[in-house]
Amino acid sequence: MVKPIQSLSQILGGLEGQDNWKGRQQLQQVLARWPVVVGEAVAAQTRPTGIQRRVLLVAASSSAWAQNLGFERIRILEKLNALTTFNLTDIKFSTGQWRSEYSLIAANISESAILWRDHPSRLANLPLPPGNAVPLAPDSQSAFRNWARVMRSRAQNLPLCPACQCPAPPGELSRWQVCSLCAAQRFGRE
Repeated sequence: MVKPIQSLSQILGGLEGQDNWKGRQQLQQVLARWPVVVGEAVAAQTRPTGIQRRVLLVAASSSAWAQNLGFERIRILEKLNALTTFNLTDIKFSTGQWRSEYSLIAANISESAILWRDHPSRLANLPLPPGNAVPLAPDSQSAFRNWARVMRSRAQNLPLCPACQCPAPPGELSRWQVCSLCAAQRFGRE
């Protein structure tokens, strides 16, 4: 059965109704207000990482920071609830996610860059075959031809999707056992 095409506003409306979308919006509100609530010095040593069942999860740079902020959690919670449109019930401080998340954020790597870095479709560090550097093209048609030539040469080194026999990134085959297009078709029927 073919699903009808939805408008962008219908798709966004559906996303906004999902719990994880609401959680992201709530976390964005907290992130925007965090330095104001706790101060710049504390904000440099902590990072809100998520909200689960109305409990804010905060990564701290050390167990001393986590412990001391645990004593201040009621005061911080009251300030946050006064500045946000939702009601948190508690805050949990931990050093658990500090290294993995904060080291990337401290290096100015955005959340979208982190997602792309770990995406199964990414062809990380795939070298260009010799003589396939993309030269600057004088016009759009030449630029497209150069790009298409490089993409064809890259595709020669990729494994084939077992379903459609097209070149596919190894991450996609590892994750779904087929390429992303075949996976989308399969999941769309379910």
